[in-house]
Amino acid sequence: MSSEAKLLLWDHSTSSYAQKIRIALREKSIPFTSKRPEGLGSGGPVPDLEDANPRLEVPALEDGDFKIFDSTVILAYLEEKYPDTPPLLPKDPRERATARMIEEICDTVYEATNWGYSEIVWSQRATGELAEKLTAQVKYQTGVIQTWLADKLGEKEYFNGSTFGYADLCVAPILNRSVFYGFGPAEGTPLQRWHARIKDRPSVKPTFAEMEEGAKMMATTMKKAFTEGPNKRQYRDHRLEWMVKSGGIDVVLEGLKRENIRFGWPPAAQ
Repeated sequence: MSSEAKLLLWDHSTSSYAQKIRIALREKSIPFTSKRPEGLGSGGPVPDLEDANPRLEVPALEDGDFKIFDSTVILAYLEEKYPDTPPLLPKDPRERATARMIEEICDTVYEATNWGYSEIVWSQRATGELAEKLTAQVKYQTGVIQTWLADKLGEKEYFNGSTFGYADLCVAPILNRSVFYGFGPAEGTPLQRWHARIKDRPSVKPTFAEMEEGAKMMATTMKKAFTEGPNKRQYRDHRLEWMVKSGGIDVVLEGLKRENIRFGWPPAAQ
């Protein structure tokens, strides 16, 4: 492919959803450039994303004048537009359905659990006894989800079977975030061996390195940006549910009081 064929990925290094797309593009050897939108996550205008995604979230993909958002939609587009590159989805309908179920769990309840922990350790919205309570919930719920994933992996080398594929790239950034936080699977378990096997893969290794660099920045700026500063952290769907069900309703109420949390598009009428 020529350099003119490069896609533009609106991105953030720590976003698990965006990491999925970077791994997929690298796995399929599709040229792309990556940019972080100015103002992303602030709760204010994000001019770079206004035409690409009304939700003002990453990832969003621009292919010439064609613009799409949502990581699942983008993955489907890449599979259909580039059929001659290594396919990510297995051929068997049952295996395809399983891969998509794994993606759904990772994109919803697992991502929300990881996000909840970032609100504790990065944004520092909870301290003392409440932080301990929420951290215990993170550990417990992460364990439940990892047990479910371990069952789906079984004794296979990859979630996709004998080759790395769709389900693997959906699990990779989510599970790796748990490992980064210290909540990874136990040493020597099939799930831990899977993570050790994929982390040096050419499509995965640079993506994980980018996440770790971004995490250093997030750890030093999140508290000031979202707790002390004017930015507004987005509480939506599974993330909001996680905080409420895990005993963090006071975190939400305090965020509403301080006006430093927000909800998704479209905004409520004023």
